[in-house]
Amino acid sequence: MTHSLPTPRGALIPNRPLAELTWLRVGGPADWLFQPADEADLAAFLAALDPAVPVFPMGVGSNLIVRDGGIRGVVIRLGRGFNAIEIAGETVTAGAAALDAHVARKAAEAGRDLTFLRTIPGSIGGAVRMNAGCYGSYIADHLVSVRAVARDGGIHDLPADALNLAYRHSDLPEGWVVTRATFRAAPGEPTELAAKMDDQLARRDASQPTRDRSAGSTFRNPAGFSSTGRADDSHELKAWSLIDAAGLRGHRLGGAQMSEKHPNFLVNAEGATAAELESLGELVRDKVRESSGHELQWEVIRVGEP
Repeated sequence: MTHSLPTPRGALIPNRPLAELTWLRVGGPADWLFQPADEADLAAFLAALDPAVPVFPMGVGSNLIVRDGGIRGVVIRLGRGFNAIEIAGETVTAGAAALDAHVARKAAEAGRDLTFLRTIPGSIGGAVRMNAGCYGSYIADHLVSVRAVARDGGIHDLPADALNLAYRHSDLPEGWVVTRATFRAAPGEPTELAAKMDDQLARRDASQPTRDRSAGSTFRNPAGFSSTGRADDSHELKAWSLIDAAGLRGHRLGGAQMSEKHPNFLVNAEGATAAELESLGELVRDKVRESSGHELQWEVIRVGEP
């Protein structure tokens, strides 16, 4: 990249390999990886950055395939300056880099119920952008407001309804970086909330390949909602059942595999490339379309150059 970049207080690293920063452990380098010191550093950097340079905010890489050619532009990864969790009355405010599971635990200790976050992989920024949810609860059910830095460096406080949150979707503009989010959380008894989270973890570990290198659910459910975890939950339009019916549970392509345990989990079974993972995903989409007529939509975000 020929652009000269502003000099921030945080770390700005050229040609930074990204594979180790993603759960799937694949992907080429970013032209630049920027880890801002704090919100003011992030805002000043974006304000001074040539508007022609693309930026990509990256969380902990739990829902991401970075392609083998890497990412052109600046990848922004929030770190320690963005992971504070504050609880006041019924509101819980969490920095965008705070892990979902950590927010759930801290809230529970304070007698506040955000237990649905406990089993969602990733950080709060990504959860807000994707309106993450499980067991019938979503970010949208609890979100009060978010704070974000725009691509031009402007700092914005937005009410939740400005994001138009829907299933795995928000209207957060491209290149905007969430820095923190405020949630409303119902009261609960800390010991009961802890037990509820333990139960959720046990159910997750029983049904999902949590020990494998995956990026969570690969495709959105055509039904348009997450599994509720209840006994009356219908599996008819779940991505996993359509993939299973197409005969693709455990299917392999190179080092990539659809999990034997949960067929909607794409796993790096053995030194897969990003291209193998993405190709297997596209093969699954083709076969499911042929066998059921349903068009699976990627839930895992794919970015970068092949």
